[in-house]
Amino acid sequence: MRILPISLVLAALLLPVPAPATVAAHVPPFTLPAFSVAYRDSATRMLATGCPYAQWAGQGRHFLMFDPAGDGRAVEVLGDLATARRIAVLVPGVDTVLADFDRGLGGVPRRAPGVQARTLFEQLAKRSPDVAVISWLGYDPPEGVGLAAATEGRARTGATALTGFVREVLRQRPGAQVTLIGHSYGSVVVGLAATQLPEVTDVVALGAPGIGVDRAADLGGARVWSALAPDDWIRRIPQVRLFGLGLGRRPSAADFGATALPTDGVAGHDYYLVEGSATLRAVSDIVLSGGPRHDEPARVS
Repeated sequence: MRILPISLVLAALLLPVPAPATVAAHVPPFTLPAFSVAYRDSATRMLATGCPYAQWAGQGRHFLMFDPAGDGRAVEVLGDLATARRIAVLVPGVDTVLADFDRGLGGVPRRAPGVQARTLFEQLAKRSPDVAVISWLGYDPPEGVGLAAATEGRARTGATALTGFVREVLRQRPGAQVTLIGHSYGSVVVGLAATQLPEVTDVVALGAPGIGVDRAADLGGARVWSALAPDDWIRRIPQVRLFGLGLGRRPSAADFGATALPTDGVAGHDYYLVEGSATLRAVSDIVLSGGPRHDEPARVS
């Protein structure tokens, strides 16, 4: 994610910005076929699209959604979603496109949603066979330089799509426990979606510039967790909401009501879900048991 120049932010304050739409508006109901059917249909499209996507299909990877049009969409499942009792949904942020799903922005793997999801799944699978991780690039994130990255418009559209997706997954897996995990701008997406998803037990924000609401209590009753490393440049983003510009309060803000997660080993904005980070271990604990197992996290203040 690239930082929005301050001159562009200031210029935006002078522009009329339409009032944001509600999360549920103007999007047709989403339907998800049986998981096995969705996997097969996605694999067929990937094979027809060619490499590298045909290679992913040939490797037996499971995608519930694949669409190469525009910046592209992809929703990959790790683990057996048909039997999983605990499901983590990871939503990436600004500048994420299909072409970088596995290689990462700038060719840096730790930035890739596919790599982050695999790292999380490997941690979880060591401890439980009943988990699945979904890497959800089911929306069009804003580009790093532009007003879209400083407003909630793309996040609201993404939240509508994510809400429909989670409801369809739970229709096929009733009773499963769902944790929403947002990285960077993806935190705004999961926050807005959580307001419409009382079934979600936990919302995790990693390096969040905002989360779409002003307090944890507005997130539908889910427990809210926040990790913001000392070296994360997202701290420099102003906490403003004016004329439609801004992403609201960060969940790490004083009195927001989130619970702080440890960030030992997190060297910056893209390191929360890398092997060896304290945040990765804590997120694994949340997915499996609703909270870090060893150290009692401090309430953000």
